[in-house]
Amino acid sequence: MTAPAAAPAPAPIALRPGITPVTTGDTMLLLDEPAGTYWQINPTGALVLRHLLDGATPEQAAAALAREHPGAVHAAADVADLLATLREKKLLAG
Repeated sequence: MTAPAAAPAPAPIALRPGITPVTTGDTMLLLDEPAGTYWQINPTGALVLRHLLDGATPEQAAAALAREHPGAVHAAADVADLLATLREKKLLAG
């Protein structure tokens, strides 16, 4: 008898080509070099995005947010909102 196949690992979060993250203090700028525009990410979003870009899953990023900000009772929803916004603005690869 064979074991059931493991679910595929989620694809890592990556910015699309041409988007450069720049940390500015505790915030982050996402520079869209081809378009000549930028997006400013607040400190909470920057914390989450740094974890995601370093290979953390959304669940791991939410846990990191909750550790850093114990009052962040909606950490998973905050991570999901950030990812939705990044997708909406077409800042993520794939």
